[in-house]
Parts: sequence; structure tokens; C-alpha cells
Amino acid sequence: MSGSYDLLRSILFSLDPERAHRLALKALAAGLHPRPERRIPGLGQQLLGLDFPNPIGMAAGFDKNGEVPDALLALGFGFTEVGTVTPKPQPGNPKPRVFRLPRHHAMINRLGFNGEGHAAVHRRLADRKRVGVVGVNVGANKTSPDRTADYAVGIARFADVADYFTVNISSPNTPGLRDLHHEIALSELLSRIFEARDLARSRVPILLKIAPDLDEAALQATAEIALRSGVEGMVVSNTTVARDAIADDPLAAEAGGLSGQPLFRRSTVMLARVRRIVGRDMVLVGVGGVDSAGTVLDKLKAGANLVQFYTGMVYEGPGLPARILADLPKLLARDGAASISDLVGRDVEAWAAGGPAA
Repeated sequence: MSGSYDLLRSILFSLDPERAHRLALKALAAGLHPRPERRIPGLGQQLLGLDFPNPIGMAAGFDKNGEVPDALLALGFGFTEVGTVTPKPQPGNPKPRVFRLPRHHAMINRLGFNGEGHAAVHRRLADRKRVGVVGVNVGANKTSPDRTADYAVGIARFADVADYFTVNISSPNTPGLRDLHHEIALSELLSRIFEARDLARSRVPILLKIAPDLDEAALQATAEIALRSGVEGMVVSNTTVARDAIADDPLAAEAGGLSGQPLFRRSTVMLARVRRIVGRDMVLVGVGGVDSAGTVLDKLKAGANLVQFYTGMVYEGPGLPARILADLPKLLARDGAASISDLVGRDVEAWAAGGPAA
């Protein structure tokens, strides 16, 4: 952790997590953040028809309502993802619903897709200059009578402002949402999403975000359906409901999704297994436990083309993107790679078997 962030972190951690988060958003909106060079030799890629100046992105959940996408890009991220957005505004689950686990560099949240809804988020995205890659993560309202329709409406609503879509079927905090991983439900969902994209006369790439708690059969089926459907990518993975990695923590019994360091191995093993199923061409985004250039590199070697994080920045501070961008070229040189593309999938078999150190 950066020493300059120690004092600020102690102040922020004395506050309720959601209040601290609001302060972070206000600071970003006010321009109170580092501004590193985002375009680093060897780190850029052309993927999904988009220009990614570097492979690191802010994961969905930080900027739920599209308030600070450009500030996040200025912070050093090669891309950022807004949402999850739902058609109607909703308050989410009762508070308290976010918990820090400092000993594990982890968090548990059960926010439940709290947000301002399509209209407010679309208005903000429509007002920006469209410089830099900004994805939109779409979901369904908790009480919706037709959740599949909610996703299709999201695709149609944001087709003119999104650089890519992430279809989030993997949050553990909306009852029944993960049931959309099941074969029939997922096939119908993706069919309706592509129909909505076609009706919008859009070619915005669609990615599918999956849960890290699927068993081998469910993972195989989900990845194969995604591949057959024509989705351009997958995001691996969302938070976990497993608690084995934090069983000794007094907050382990709290309901919700666990993120941060304890998720790293589980999500990276799943990433490698998805890469083996879908082959080399599909774009994969690795998420879960990333907090350094080394963990970014591990995700790339396990099969990711791009990497996202959120909890890592809670613990490591707003300078984390800049530190990763400074350290990644050194790691590439150490491995004899001219670009990150040379490393994608290099250790996929080791990670698919449980990890290089397993």
C-alpha cells in the first residue's frame, strides 16, 4: 500500500463504507486525483473494435450512476464500466449492506442494484464527450415481472452511449438472478438481448458477466451457451458467496458477495477454465482480487485480455492505477514480452489446474 494513502485510508475507514464511497466520488468529480499517462508502450490493445490504451479497468459497482467515468479514465484506467443500471430507480437492500474486512483486504456487499435508473444514467452519459472506453453494465429490477425484458430494455436504452455492454446475471444480492445461468433461461436471455441490439441497429459489443460459484458442469454449459450465442466476451467473475477463505473473520456470516484478495485464486482458476472452453478468440475480462501489477499479470497469463478491479483501490488508494501502469512494463521485460498480448493465456493450463502454486 502506498505510504501517502495510509492517513487518508485511516480517515475513510473511520466512516461508514457507503459514506466514504460518496466522498470518493465527490473527490473524483472535483478533479482531486492523480492524472498519470494512460497510454504506455506495450500495454495498448485493439479489442472489440475499441482502442484500449492499457488493460486495466474500473469494475462495475464503483460508478453505479455514471457520475465520474471521465475522472476514472483520467485516473489511469484504460476503460471503465458504469452500473449495474436497472430500468427503474431502486434503493437496494436495507442498510448496513457493505462491510470491510481489513485483515483480508476484502469487502462483503449486499447492495442489491441500488441506483437511479436508466433515465438519469443515460442523461449523464449522453452529456459526455465520448472520449475513452466506457461500458454499461445492465441488470434487472428486483421486483420486475420480466427480468429478461429489463435487460433487453437496457440494451436498447444505452445503445447510443455505451462502448460495450456487460450483461450482469451474476450478482448474489438480487434473489433468483443467478438462476439466469441455467441453460434455457440464459439462451432465452441472450436471444432477446441480441434481438434488442438488432432492433436498435447497433453493433455495440456484448459481454456476459458470470458468477465464480458455478460448478464445473454449470461453467461448461454457461461458457458454451455464451460462445454459441455470439457474445463478444465474458467477464470472470463477480463476487462470491463462498466464505472458506475468510472463515476466521467475525464478519464471515454476513450475507452478500465477497470481493478482494480472498477471491483472487477462485476467480483466476475459473478464468483459465473459461479460456480453455471458449478458445483464443473471445475477449475475456478478469476480475477478482486484483491489487497490483503482479496480480494483473497473473490474470493475463490465466487468459484475460483485460482486467478490472474495485476493492483493490479501496485498500491501495487512488494511486493504484498509476502504480500498476508503472510496474507492468517492468514485468513484461522480465518475462521477455514485447506487449501484454504476448502473455495472454501463457499459464492457462497451470491456472486451470488450480494455480501455479497449487
